[in-house]
Order: sequence, then C-alpha cells, then structure tokens
Amino acid sequence: MADELDPSAQLLSLRQSIDNVDAALVHLLAERFKFTQQVGRLKAASGLPPADPDRERQQIQKLKALAAESHLDPAFGEKFLNFIIAEVIHQHEQIASTGSIETH
Repeated sequence: MADELDPSAQLLSLRQSIDNVDAALVHLLAERFKFTQQVGRLKAASGLPPADPDRERQQIQKLKALAAESHLDPAFGEKFLNFIIAEVIHQHEQIASTGSIETH
C-alpha cells in the first residue's frame, strides 16, 4: 500500500510502462519499414514512382479515424503518419537510385 502513495514509486512504475511502450513502438516501426522497403523494391523494379498520393491520403484518413476512436488527437495522428510517409518516400527514392537503404 505504501507504494501506491509514494510518488517516486508511482513515477518509476509509470516511466517503466512508458519505456515498454516506446520499445514496442520501435519494434513495430522496424517491422513496418521491412514491408515498405519491400514495396520500394517492387516499385523500383516496376518503374513506379516512390510516392503514391492517393494511397497516402487514404492512409491518413484511416489513421485519423483510428486516432479519434482511441481518444488521440487526429491532428497528431496525421502529423505522425506524414512523418512516416516522408521517410518511406525517402527510402523508396534511395532504393530506386542505389538499390539499397542507408542505415546508420
């Protein structure tokens, strides 16, 4: 019971939960990028452009709806997906020009 009232213990517990979620997010993003890199290789091999504005708009609308359902600001969801899309397009451009992705 003492831990329930101890702000330091609560803070530590909350931060551990945040760290776990952060780790899961990184792993999920890595998995997502594995798929988008496969898409980039397929696009490059087929002569398709790196960006697909129609697909991007559809995904943004889907993510905004999911964000709203999850009580997350849809504008934040849109900004987050735009950041990811920009990186995906960058990677697709790299694949098209060099055949690989630079990772640091």
